[in-house]
Amino acid sequence: MSAEPLTLAERLARQIDAGGPISVAHYMAEANQHYYGTRDPLGTAGDFTTAPEISQMFGELIGLCLADVWMRSGGRPHALYVELGPGRGTLASDALRAMGNIGFTPPPHFVETSPTLRERQRLALPMVSHHEAVGTLPENAPLLVVANEFFDALPVRQIVRSDAEWRERVVRTDEAQPGRFEAMPGYRRVESGIPAIAADAPDGAILEMPLAGTAIALDLAQRIARQGGAAIIIDYGYEGPAVGDTLQAVRGHQFADPFQDPGESDLTTHVDFTMIGNMARQAGLRVLGPVGQGAFLRQLGIDARADQLARTAPARAAEVEAARVRLTADDAMGTLFKAMAWVHPEWADPAGFE
Repeated sequence: MSAEPLTLAERLARQIDAGGPISVAHYMAEANQHYYGTRDPLGTAGDFTTAPEISQMFGELIGLCLADVWMRSGGRPHALYVELGPGRGTLASDALRAMGNIGFTPPPHFVETSPTLRERQRLALPMVSHHEAVGTLPENAPLLVVANEFFDALPVRQIVRSDAEWRERVVRTDEAQPGRFEAMPGYRRVESGIPAIAADAPDGAILEMPLAGTAIALDLAQRIARQGGAAIIIDYGYEGPAVGDTLQAVRGHQFADPFQDPGESDLTTHVDFTMIGNMARQAGLRVLGPVGQGAFLRQLGIDARADQLARTAPARAAEVEAARVRLTADDAMGTLFKAMAWVHPEWADPAGFE
């Protein structure tokens, strides 16, 4: 009779017992790999709802924005639609439908590692090509890239000020509460990469270093620099550097304890747009923004699109208006979420960043 498989919490506890505390980045990577690999987390039955699930307007406007860039840049043949972390494929479905309405049908390529989500994406777009990483995308065509709520879920290294020194923040088991873990300063000192803003930070202050995100951002930016194209990055975040702990967990549409039952909640941190923008600049791309999501969508014409949808389907007018407000209002997603564009130097600037 086979034994019950270990939970992720049990596996991490054994790992910590054998080798000592693990870094926050390691903990976050293990938790999210398990979380995304074992479920569809989106929608009312899941843990959170992203902008494409709120309204078709979001994906449509992004698709038309990228199609407009492609046309104003000469309509080069063989351009690809690329999405990082595409969820259920909802954004891509709406974007590609809007593109197709004006005669532009780029083949879709998704960077996605979750088997569960890949199945959902194939239901939405049977013709999609999947990739484990940016590095396996085709190299012979310009890339029109979307990354919506992708960078926030990547593991982040945290360092904490302790006794006037910066130390790696690590995770150990919480002996008082089975299944729970706790973060603490580790023994490893960190002396490089500390921004000037943190020079006088008090004990307990935390700095986040998005090493995984910057590596992917640089890889993607170098691809666009070689192949042509543009990228639109949308996420919640800030313009760094900044001091603060932004690690959070969401479960059942409520905030949860990020150190309780790893792999059963969505773990994220706020995105440092300055850091990922610098990766694009390093690769030789132009960087536009960040601007608030609300301002971005209004520049793209969300108000006119909402009016059109309400006239076409009067019974849905209230629903359409509620979605427009949720996507654009300052007290909803309008300012916390930000948009940034990366553009090849020979390509036109995307709309929405005026």
